[in-house]
Amino acid sequence: MLLSEALTMTSLYEHAGGDEALHRVEAAFYEKVLADPVLKTQFTERVPGHVDHLTWFTAESFGGPARFTEQLGFDYIIAVHRGLAITDEQRQRFAELYIEAFEEAGLLDNEAFLAAVRSHAEFGAQVAQQNSHAETDEELHPIREVPRWTWEGDD
Repeated sequence: MLLSEALTMTSLYEHAGGDEALHRVEAAFYEKVLADPVLKTQFTERVPGHVDHLTWFTAESFGGPARFTEQLGFDYIIAVHRGLAITDEQRQRFAELYIEAFEEAGLLDNEAFLAAVRSHAEFGAQVAQQNSHAETDEELHPIREVPRWTWEGDD
């Protein structure tokens, strides 16, 4: 069996190491955004539960349990981002730090996983930015559920 065939049989969630590994990545990522000069106007204080919510979202996106949907729902993430007026620089920096956290955790061990993480981060940051500027529901990004990410990108 080719490596690429083996990878497609494993979810991104399983490949990353499940909840424990993703929680470590999200905790490191959260520390980065709280300290980052570009993002400090968006992440002004430590919010209890934020790392858990980030972990639940990524886990569900990567093929793990649907805790984000079940416990918070997608409307929650839309509401959190509305009115933030995320800039292009902030959107790009968010994605960079997200990828950096995965890299520092030693999880970007192959090009396919790196590509999936990168496309997930960039897509999520773009959706958040669009929703942050939406003044009406019609201006929101059309996605209304946690996207399911695979080795090939968004399902």
